Amino acid sequence: MNFFRGVMGGQAPGPQPSGAETIQKLCDRVASSTLLDDRRDAVRALKSLSKKYRMEVGTQAMYHLINILQTDRSDSEIVGYALDTLYNLICNDEEEEQDAVTPKPKQKTVPLPDENAQKQADDLSAQFTEKFIEDPEHVTLLLTLLEEFDFHVRWPGVKLLTALLKNQGPQVQGVILVSPMGVSRLMDLLADSREIIRNDGLLLLQQLTKSNAAIQKIVAFENAFERLLDIITDEGSSDGGIVVEDCLLLLLNLLKNNSSNQNFFKEGSYIQRMKPWFEVGDDNAGWSAQKVTNLHLMLQLVRVLVSPVNSPGATASCQKAMFTCGLLQQLCTILMATGVPADILTETINTVSEVIRGSQDNQDYFASVNAPSNPPRPAIVVLLMSMVNERQPFVLRCAVLYCFQCFLYKNQKGQGEIVATLLPSTIDANSISAGQLLCGGLFSADSLSNWCAAVALAHALQENLSQKEQLLRVQLATSLGKPPVSLLQQCTNILSQGSKVQTRVGLLMLLCTWISNCPIAVTHFLHNQENVPFLTAQISENLGEDERLVQGLCALLLGICIYYNDNSLENYTKEKLKQLIEKRIGKENFVEKLGFITKHELYSRAGQKPQPVFPSPEQMLFDHEFTKLVKDLEGMITKAVHKSSEEEKKEEEVKKTLEQHDNIVTQYKELIREQDAEIQKLKEQVASVSTQNEQLQTMITQQLSQIQQHKDQYNILKLKLGKDNQSQSNSQGDISQVNGVQTEELTQLRDEVEELRKQNTLLQTQLGDKDSLINTLRSEATLSTESPDAPSDNTELLKELEALRSQVQAQSTEISQLQTERQELLRRAEATTASDTVQSSDGSDDSAKVTELENRLAAQTSETERLKGELKSLSESRANLELELASATSSVAILQTENSKLQTDVQESKKEQDDLLMLLADQDQKIHNLRQRLKELGETVEDEDDLDARDQTDDDEEEDDDDEED
Repeated sequence: MNFFRGVMGGQAPGPQPSGAETIQKLCDRVASSTLLDDRRDAVRALKSLSKKYRMEVGTQAMYHLINILQTDRSDSEIVGYALDTLYNLICNDEEEEQDAVTPKPKQKTVPLPDENAQKQADDLSAQFTEKFIEDPEHVTLLLTLLEEFDFHVRWPGVKLLTALLKNQGPQVQGVILVSPMGVSRLMDLLADSREIIRNDGLLLLQQLTKSNAAIQKIVAFENAFERLLDIITDEGSSDGGIVVEDCLLLLLNLLKNNSSNQNFFKEGSYIQRMKPWFEVGDDNAGWSAQKVTNLHLMLQLVRVLVSPVNSPGATASCQKAMFTCGLLQQLCTILMATGVPADILTETINTVSEVIRGSQDNQDYFASVNAPSNPPRPAIVVLLMSMVNERQPFVLRCAVLYCFQCFLYKNQKGQGEIVATLLPSTIDANSISAGQLLCGGLFSADSLSNWCAAVALAHALQENLSQKEQLLRVQLATSLGKPPVSLLQQCTNILSQGSKVQTRVGLLMLLCTWISNCPIAVTHFLHNQENVPFLTAQISENLGEDERLVQGLCALLLGICIYYNDNSLENYTKEKLKQLIEKRIGKENFVEKLGFITKHELYSRAGQKPQPVFPSPEQMLFDHEFTKLVKDLEGMITKAVHKSSEEEKKEEEVKKTLEQHDNIVTQYKELIREQDAEIQKLKEQVASVSTQNEQLQTMITQQLSQIQQHKDQYNILKLKLGKDNQSQSNSQGDISQVNGVQTEELTQLRDEVEELRKQNTLLQTQLGDKDSLINTLRSEATLSTESPDAPSDNTELLKELEALRSQVQAQSTEISQLQTERQELLRRAEATTASDTVQSSDGSDDSAKVTELENRLAAQTSETERLKGELKSLSESRANLELELASATSSVAILQTENSKLQTDVQESKKEQDDLLMLLADQDQKIHNLRQRLKELGETVEDEDDLDARDQTDDDEEEDDDDEED
């Protein structure tokens, strides 16, 4: 105890051990002590020394501490001390202290700690982290400890794992990813009722989900979105504290650049739950710094879902969901509200920009939003007023420009509305329009306003030929007493006056966008005699670095005038412009100047993403959409400048040929469309005619049946009338007619009897075949019954066959009787016919005979029907008999198979017995030889007969003993 007293603060007499020696003794105590209390006190002492003697404790005690985690898991106190000690070794305390200190404004900056000491601390953290994770089982052990609910184990475990992820994130992520239920265990931290563990769990998940899409997906499907949104709501949404910030940072990690999680977030209807975050009250004064941070992160979260870098389908679906649930309307409310901090307003503008970008419904709604002013003004006008106002912050003006660009992106309707505000017929002198603000910014003294207005106006013309032509109609009044000039002419005038580089770059981008792919605009531009000499003079001069970009844009503008020239101006045809370039500039020099654009550093930066983000106003030179235009035009202009007149003519001829070919193809397409339409009409007519034909056929069939019915009714009536009108003298003819009918019936009966005879003969033949088959089966069954394994069902089968045979014989006898009766009936009928012929003179007896004949015919008919029924039953009996015979045959086949199998088994058993006998004989021979050898060697050996006699004697003695006991 003196040792621990010295470590924990008590001073023992005598020389004191050094720190390294003390740590060595403590490590020995941890490794060798058998009592848990001693080990616990030693680990506690190591924890107290781990900050002051970080290197020594980490070098000597780390493996002992890990061993404590493995062996003493049942004691939460010692495990907690071990985890705290490991955390002190791995975590950089100085870095945490710097993060915890919040800098105060208008104070002297606190000098940073010594760089060497800081670097040494970082090296120690990295060294101990690598030492801990060199065995992945250590991380797995730490994950297992996090399942413990004890606060003294779980909380230091969370902090230790967070420190490991900070120092060696990818390696620890890999171990957690392959660990069973590793991510699920960490997600359980969010459900912990103790806020400090839940909050530190958020920090742990932030580190875990950095730059690892696989872990991000697992966390998302572990219901992370639901839990995080619940925490944000419980903590007060945007008015909440730093816990809300941590939740939002984790959500950003899960959603950024992860299309799977974004789709899951949208499909789970979580976008709708974001709307209450942006419900800002009327009193927006006194925003706390935490609220500004929270709302800023919330806006970033919205932007992640609708970012232009996402797939177009995913972005469009999220934009639609945001409009449907009212999130866009809520953002526009913040946009037009008063008292909103400038950075929140800027981020809201950027967010609204990406929510409406490329979505027609959202763009239409944004166009209808009005600012709460008197009179109400459109939100677009209010934003443009901020963009061209040089007193507004630079980032806010950039955000407004981005919003305007997104409003016009793939929105021809919006482009037309903006250009329409510049046309003479739509200008309203009493209100400020978007076009007036753009013109005012275009020609103001502020170069940034010039550039922003030029780029905004260029977006109103992007990929819209009709608006490029409409903008040529715009006339500007420069001063009193002077005629108005066109907007195109005014732009070139300002360009030639030698203004700032930013202004000229903006105007050149506007002109290039305007006249590209618009031959009419090219003609208007070339119509001014001063434009081409100005461009050639600008390109041919040797100017400074800043002017080289202007020269490149002038070369691009002149190249567009060549490529899209329709040769309507005789002085400025394609060929003459190329000759002018060759004489004044030189083709190689022209192409070199044109290449300056794409080599510029700011060009590549602007081409990365649509949002204009620049560190300073002076670097605001290129627009994202313009970089695409340059990429498309540079190669085409270079080819057009180098082509000769003959190649131009050949290309024009080829174009004409292709146009003629296209016209012919178009004509054939039109002809085919017309023929298809005619064929479709004819098909419809054929279908209608077929339907009508079917209806007519049905009507004809019905009418024919009605006619037949009428004919039958007519014949019946005719017969009735004939019977009534005929005299007694005609009765004899009727009797003969009846007799004729009876004769036909008798003939039919004879035919049926003959058919029955044939069938009977056939049945007799088949019965003979069946008898032979039954005899065969009997003989085989008799053979099979001799075997001991014969089935007992064979006898029953033979009995059934015998019964069926007797039934068939009885039916055959019955058929013979029926045939005999039939023949007797036929004889009687013939005799009756003869007697009726002789006695036909007697009128009174004829009617009675006719009646008797009719009765006999009815009796014969019924008898015939009965015979047919008997015949049918015989046929069915025959079929059943055949089925029974087939089943009996199959049973016999089965019995034969089993019999052959039994015989095979008997043969095999006999063979085995023979083999055993041979083996026994060999054994007897060997025993005999061995006995002979023993006798030769002088040993006393008893013969088998002696042994048998001795066994018999022993048996007799045992029987005698039993008798005496009885």
